[in-house]
Amino acid sequence: MIVRRSAAVLAATVVIGTALAPAAVAEGASPSPAPAIPSGLYGTSDPTYDGVWRQSLALLAQHTVGVKPAAKAVDWLAGQQCASGAFAAYRADASAKCDAKTMVDTNSTSAAVQALAALGGHGGETGKAVAWLKSVQNKDGGWGYTAGGASDANSTSVVIGALAAMGTKPADVSKDGKSPYDALVKLSMPCGGADGGAFAYQPDKKGKLAANADATAAAVVGALGKGLAGEPLKPVADPLSCKAADSPEQAARNGAAYLVKALAKDQHLTSVMPGAKNQPDYGNTADAVVALATAGHGDKAADAMRWLETHSAQWAAQAGPAAYAQLVLAADAATFDPRDFGGQDLVKQLNATGPAPASLPAEPKASVSASAEEAAKKDDSGVSVWWIIGVGLVGGIGIGFLISARNKKQQP
Repeated sequence: MIVRRSAAVLAATVVIGTALAPAAVAEGASPSPAPAIPSGLYGTSDPTYDGVWRQSLALLAQHTVGVKPAAKAVDWLAGQQCASGAFAAYRADASAKCDAKTMVDTNSTSAAVQALAALGGHGGETGKAVAWLKSVQNKDGGWGYTAGGASDANSTSVVIGALAAMGTKPADVSKDGKSPYDALVKLSMPCGGADGGAFAYQPDKKGKLAANADATAAAVVGALGKGLAGEPLKPVADPLSCKAADSPEQAARNGAAYLVKALAKDQHLTSVMPGAKNQPDYGNTADAVVALATAGHGDKAADAMRWLETHSAQWAAQAGPAAYAQLVLAADAATFDPRDFGGQDLVKQLNATGPAPASLPAEPKASVSASAEEAAKKDDSGVSVWWIIGVGLVGGIGIGFLISARNKKQQP
């Protein structure tokens, strides 16, 4: 997702010029100071290009694991909305009215919708945001990063997640008879060859599709009608293979098959940037895990999760709240324990990047241990079994604590 932001910003820059790109610093000139970080915002890095995105991910991840975010964190996010219903990546002065120079985008808007819808109590804001998203849908059924920009797999998928979060069927949201699913299927690559089944970010100028693992991870979730947190399913028995994408579900299965192959060699995806050395792509590896779990093949992502457990700590510490949120969502999807992830408590680390949460999940309730239950079963004195158990609880003898399976998930 973090790389996805970079790709989306780059795509938007191509459309609207340098307005979204960092201003060039003339030789000898001092760079502009970074904006002050609002107290309700997660993270300490410059939020100009990702403030709403990282805040939305952080709140969504907290909600997923039962953490109630601080009210001022939620208020900050809701306060970033423009009167049109759209969100920009970041507005330093949210009291100022949005105008033609305010660079709103579909990705920030959709992420905010998903977070606010999950938390509840923001129907007015989310309703306006979805109305804006519908108003800027492209004729092919998809969305670009900016209104009117060419449709791409990532933007279309995150909008699908926003629609689904509001209880709207994405298939029913159409333009010129085309739904967002039509746009995604059009971006899926035909079977055959090393990249068969993958999704492209966008066609090139000649209309040719090129496999993009980031776009594939996003599109698998989107084609299944789910949002950024995915929706982990029980493992599906059907083997993954590429077939003609005659439906969004089949396109998603094809994409999942591609991701399994992409992860097989090194257990992680690789970032390929022009002019730069290839590097492990931690964020998109986490996204791929969510995608596979949502497609019912989370078991095939176990090796990637173990790789992330071993290698992602430094990356997450440097990248901040969005990275921790991605790992929390991936761990939750793959039934790993985000509170004991390679010896790290991802939830605690995420919480520490912003205002203290309003509340944390309740501690697991004490339960009678197996040994106490067995002793009670063997009693034949006619004395009440529950009386014996009660005495044991009072005396503190033979009592254990069973940790909730939801709060501490075991690795596969």
